[in-house]
Amino acid sequence: MPSIPFLRDAIFALILLPLMALQHVAATDYMVGDDDGWTTGTNYLTWSEKYNFTVGDVLVFRYLAGQHDVYQVTEETYRSCNSSSGVLRRYASGADRVALEEATTYWFICNTSGHCLGGMKFGISVPNSSSQGGVDAPAQGGAAPRGVPVWLLGLTMWMWGLLNY
Repeated sequence: MPSIPFLRDAIFALILLPLMALQHVAATDYMVGDDDGWTTGTNYLTWSEKYNFTVGDVLVFRYLAGQHDVYQVTEETYRSCNSSSGVLRRYASGADRVALEEATTYWFICNTSGHCLGGMKFGISVPNSSSQGGVDAPAQGGAAPRGVPVWLLGLTMWMWGLLNY
C-alpha cells in the first residue's frame, strides 16, 4: 500500500499540474499602443515587438471613433498604405477587439487620410503553438492575462497544506 506522503504528493500533483497547464495556454488581451491606445505619434513597431502573440490572444484597439479606424489588410496594402484593395476587415467602433484566431501574420493600418503613411500601422506574426518554446515573459503594460485566478492557486496551496498536517 502506498505511503501517506506519496498519496499526498500525488493528489497535489493531480490538482496543481492541470491548473498550471491552463495558465500557460490562457489567452491574453493586448491593448494596442498600451496606454496611448490607437492614435498618431505612437511607434507601433516598437509596441508590437514587446510581446509574443499566440493563437487565441485578442488585440484591443481603443481610439476616438470618427478620428481613427482599424483596417486589417494584406501585406501589400500594409506596405503601400493604399486601401483601394487588400482590405480584409474594417473596424470603426473606437473599442474594437480582434481575435488572433490562427497562426499567420496580421497587418493593421489606420485608413484615416495620412495616418498610415505617418506610421499608424503594424504587423504581427502569430506562430504555431507547437513552435513556441520556453516560458512566456511576464505580461507588460497593456497585456492582461486571462487564466487561472490567483485565488484558485491559493486554494490549491491551502489544500496541500491541510494534507501535510
